[in-house]
Amino acid sequence: MIPGTFRNTIFLKHIMNSRIGQNVQILRLVSCGRGVAQASKEGKEGWLSKLLVRRIEPTKEPHSRMLSDKDIIYELQTHNVKPDSKNNYLINYENTVRLIESRKEELNAELVGSWTVEVGDMDQILNLWKHTSGFAGIDKANQLLASDKDYLKLIADRGNWLRSRHLQYLLSFSYWPQIAPREGNNIYEIRSYSLKPGTMIEWGNNWARAINYRRSNAEAFAGFFSQVGRLYNVHHIWCYKDLHSRKETRESAWRLPGWDECVAYTVPLIREMHSRILYPTKFSPTQ
Repeated sequence: MIPGTFRNTIFLKHIMNSRIGQNVQILRLVSCGRGVAQASKEGKEGWLSKLLVRRIEPTKEPHSRMLSDKDIIYELQTHNVKPDSKNNYLINYENTVRLIESRKEELNAELVGSWTVEVGDMDQILNLWKHTSGFAGIDKANQLLASDKDYLKLIADRGNWLRSRHLQYLLSFSYWPQIAPREGNNIYEIRSYSLKPGTMIEWGNNWARAINYRRSNAEAFAGFFSQVGRLYNVHHIWCYKDLHSRKETRESAWRLPGWDECVAYTVPLIREMHSRILYPTKFSPTQ
């Protein structure tokens, strides 16, 4: 019978000579400060190098210009409504939309979509606006609306039905399909990601390839990254006929060679993520 101590020594030697042992040694190199380059060398460009975020070279070009080729600003309003005030809120907001539409030419703003959250953050409503004259146009629109008595009354009344609200200014990723209103009965999913600071270019590099795996079913509605508000936020909005078609469409993507690799590269960039299922309001331009 082999003594316990000797048996353990043999087992540890076997582990350290195996692939698991090599990976453990790589992790030790990184944690001891010997660096990613040495770790990659020891691992011969193995599994660890795929988990490491590639270094972003310094550039004099803003990241927003490298990821978006449009001078259009999107405004995402997140309104948390009191549970017993949803109908009053929707009537109020529809009237607000109609007022802004009546002054569309001077405000240079239009509603892209309005949705109630049905799965996820309940009693929440998202409103997505498009501003076609950049931040200068937003400044002008805010000044004009600040002197509109009907608009100010709608805002004041709305405060009675809200618990909280949040606003973000966003840019659209240049590699996503152009936003086009949908007809019929659809549901939407917004998948929101909080990225590690400094990884937005890396995210864009990977998703510029990944989006090609999700074009066949016309499910991609919009893709944005934040400019003002919560920074290093990404929002992907998808359109489906129903929850079952969402399940089938997402599962079909995993059967495509290369999709899993794109996901594997983006996962280390994420600090937090969440998904919400959305239903269009009756006055939403996209249905």
